[in-house]
Amino acid sequence: MFFQIPGYPDLQFGSLYCIGRNYAKHAAEMNSDVPDNPVVFLKPRSSIILTGENIVIPELTNDVHHEVELVVLIGQKARNVTPDEAGSAIKAFGVGLDMTARDLQAEAKKAGLPWSLAKGFETFAPLGTLYPYTKDLDLQNLSIEVQVNAEVRQKGQTSDMIFSVNQIISYISKYFTLYPGDLIYTGTPEGVSAVKKGDQITATLGEDISTLQVHVV
Repeated sequence: MFFQIPGYPDLQFGSLYCIGRNYAKHAAEMNSDVPDNPVVFLKPRSSIILTGENIVIPELTNDVHHEVELVVLIGQKARNVTPDEAGSAIKAFGVGLDMTARDLQAEAKKAGLPWSLAKGFETFAPLGTLYPYTKDLDLQNLSIEVQVNAEVRQKGQTSDMIFSVNQIISYISKYFTLYPGDLIYTGTPEGVSAVKKGDQITATLGEDISTLQVHVV
């Protein structure tokens, strides 16, 4: 499936790269060690939905959690770039949610298996409005928050990320070529919790730089 990127008619969504355990307190709440290198996993493009759309809880899980994240949109091909060079690859950024079937993820972890089945359901990568990136913007100095039914569930700062956006881009580019239209979900702060059908989720990045509203069905 190919989706055009709102506001960027020259781009279509490409690969979705996600970073796990990138906030120390979230790693602790998941009983996981702080990693020495970024933990990278992927989601299919079919998991993308945009603000105003619905997260669909599949019948295969009974425990779906929200994970609010800073997301960056790649606008320039990047391969083996340094952290100093990485900023040139960023086109835009915004807020997103990495929805996770926590019960399926726990089973996968116990068996030493990948997380793909827990992370990759359709509608499990909601993406908010995108804001154009310029090098004078500091992506490591942004507030990030998610509310469920107007109750704050997660509230953090991107300054608490273990690996910065530029470090993440550099690391991924050593293993994969990044292309225009690719998205990187950069990890979540502590406070992840379950959602249920009927919930309304609102996520924000910075002073309303990016917003996301989705309904759970």
